[in-house]
Amino acid sequence: MTGLRRTLTAAVVAAATITVLGACAPGSEPAPSGSNSPAPAPADTTAPAALPGGVTETQAADLCARMEGQLQSWRTYTPSMNKPGLNLLVGEWAAANGVDLIALAGSRARVDEITAAQCPDIREQALEALEIPDFASSLVGY
Repeated sequence: MTGLRRTLTAAVVAAATITVLGACAPGSEPAPSGSNSPAPAPADTTAPAALPGGVTETQAADLCARMEGQLQSWRTYTPSMNKPGLNLLVGEWAAANGVDLIALAGSRARVDEITAAQCPDIREQALEALEIPDFASSLVGY
């Protein structure tokens, strides 16, 4: 039981650290618009299509792959032990993919939107394993 508490404590500390680091990250400022800014070339205007939740398909696929990798663990352990792991997973995913943690904290339902669009099967399995109605209800600080 002591090892389980250490693991839970480590997960909670890691999630809190990611949240604090995200809060300390400098915000992105919009590029100044003026006559000195050159017009973008036609090739620059084709940005990757954003999915619901405002992420690219690559970012969404990464979130789904990370969740799929945790499904067995989430099925094995009690849901209360897995919720800190969900928070850690989302924080690591956001950090690795350049997703603004502050914006994500203000709209936790984005994780539900992203997974519903990209991997509804994995989303349903994760919600069932974690015994939660949606991800937004279990994300702390995101």
